[in-house]
Amino acid sequence: MHKPLKVSIVTVCYNSAKTIEDTLRSIVEQDHPSIEYIIVDGGSTDGTLDLIAKYKDKISLVISEPDKGIYDAMNKGILRSTGDIVGLLNADDVYANAQILSTVAKTFEDFNPDACHGDLIYFSHDNPDKIYRYWQSCDFVPGAFAKGWTPAHPTFFVKREIYTRYGLFDLSYSMGNDVELMMRFMEKHQIKSHYLAQILVKMRLGGVSNRQFKNIWLQNKNILFAARQLNVPISTAKFVLYKLLNRLTQFIRKPERGSFYAK
Repeated sequence: MHKPLKVSIVTVCYNSAKTIEDTLRSIVEQDHPSIEYIIVDGGSTDGTLDLIAKYKDKISLVISEPDKGIYDAMNKGILRSTGDIVGLLNADDVYANAQILSTVAKTFEDFNPDACHGDLIYFSHDNPDKIYRYWQSCDFVPGAFAKGWTPAHPTFFVKREIYTRYGLFDLSYSMGNDVELMMRFMEKHQIKSHYLAQILVKMRLGGVSNRQFKNIWLQNKNILFAARQLNVPISTAKFVLYKLLNRLTQFIRKPERGSFYAK
């Protein structure tokens, strides 16, 4: 009998009681038969852990202790994972439907990539049906990161062995750690990737790197520095211009209704 690939999902949280139950339900409702769910909590005091306890039968591991930030917590979860594939879902995000993880697993079975990524939408904090941005991705081509392109990180699924081979999140960066990691994997080490042309994740507007102009500036500064550290040829002017154009299209472009509302 065919053994399904195990998918490990890591959720990092801290005082996320207002949103994490949606995330928990999103995982519990997945139809894939082999899921390892790991939660890394930073020591919440707002009832987050009580909500997590409601779903304890569906959670493989809960770590609750102080950490050095989001990416340190993600590293902890990745290191404790045992799946064939690892994905990261934030504590205020949800999967687009109940078939996402089975679709991801089938993609790895059919195409044998080292990683896959897909599309993402940003929705209103209070109204999941109100879409603000549509992050439609595409196939990766070498040099894409220098033009401001990057996969939407919550849609990025990677073989666990790739983390073992090429490393975890680099904690020397204060922001943009996710882009540095994907750029390291895809541009420097040229892992085999596959684009899934569908919405995989719905993200609440207001992520850590998207809240303030100074954060956006710092993130982009870190990405430019990381590119040079990884020997990825990059022009600051072209990077900023292309990234701005990419961002504008995310606000203009709208997904087909069926691709977002499919259950």
